[in-house]
Amino acid sequence: MRRVYLDNAATTKVHPKVLEKMIPFLSDNFGNPSSIHSFGRKARVAIEEARETIANFINADASEIYFTSGGTEANNFVLNGISKTAFQENGKRKIISNKAEHHAVLDTLENLQHFGFNVNFLSVNKETKVEKEILSKEIDEDTSLISVMHINNETGTINSIKEFSELVKEKEIYFHTDAVQSFGKIKIDVKELGVHSICGSAHKINGPKGVGFAFVKSGTPISPLLFGGSQERNRRGGTENIAGIIGFAEAVKIKSEIMEESFHHVAKLKERMIAGIKNLDAQNIFVNGGKDSLPYILSITLNSQVYNNDAESIIIYLDINGIAASSGSACTSGTIKASHVMLASGYSPMDAAGTIRFSFGIENTEEDIDYTLDVFSNLLKKFKK
Repeated sequence: MRRVYLDNAATTKVHPKVLEKMIPFLSDNFGNPSSIHSFGRKARVAIEEARETIANFINADASEIYFTSGGTEANNFVLNGISKTAFQENGKRKIISNKAEHHAVLDTLENLQHFGFNVNFLSVNKETKVEKEILSKEIDEDTSLISVMHINNETGTINSIKEFSELVKEKEIYFHTDAVQSFGKIKIDVKELGVHSICGSAHKINGPKGVGFAFVKSGTPISPLLFGGSQERNRRGGTENIAGIIGFAEAVKIKSEIMEESFHHVAKLKERMIAGIKNLDAQNIFVNGGKDSLPYILSITLNSQVYNNDAESIIIYLDINGIAASSGSACTSGTIKASHVMLASGYSPMDAAGTIRFSFGIENTEEDIDYTLDVFSNLLKKFKK
């Protein structure tokens, strides 16, 4: 039985060069970067070099990069930090987001409602995109912050962030985008996008788990989420994850060299997969995300009138046959609820329960796709009513 990993949107394998760079900072170079002796200074220099690497990758200044424990903390830090600090400065309470965001954003914003913030979760279209016209109508004088993800982690849909940020240009409104699924996969230039903050995570790009970053544009009001230390310029208390940060920077260096090659490689795999699926049942298998979705992610939904949709059983069947895929975000695994993203796009709970996310990486091959299609053909027979 072949083993095929098609869940790269959940996490990726650490690149050998990344691991090689990390090991010295788990052994000999163990100093605390806040210490002033030579051991500490060596660690500090390494962290600041990593900060420069990530800043250059997105056309930011190093002083605008804050290291965190991952994308979830980065989103929490930015959303809490900007909204609360901005409120103290201007008294504005309104935050605009949408129903198809990752739970790291949704749950943070729902929590902010308990602190008196008025959060408006916009509807999305069937491709899980936020529409500019709907967003523009909701912006008013009380709006303080807008948060729209760059690429949807379940469908691969790409939102028009540059167009959205133009809506708040020269206004006292801050624009945040969760870029966890786009960082390292497509070009991100924060100046070109016009955003005030973005978030990224190392383990989505063949880096280690447990480390991420937040870009916060200079001059943007921000306050700490974690207290108890002066690290990260008094914005993120706690001793830095040195090995993780070094590994993150190395993963970014590798991605900067192969990003275009990787993009075209996975685009071919996705095209092959879609063609094969359509050949199996073009009428009753729906491809999500639209034509312009990120090639790294393929989301499909089985018609519940034709198939016995059970997300858990479908994923287990694939796993038994050596294929790793998911029914949506890894952060909601273990639940039996239909994906909030698919429900937001207009699917019924029964249809949404038949949604499968395949996500591709540079290591996947055409043979992987062909094997997956063979298994999927048998799956359709098994689950057909």
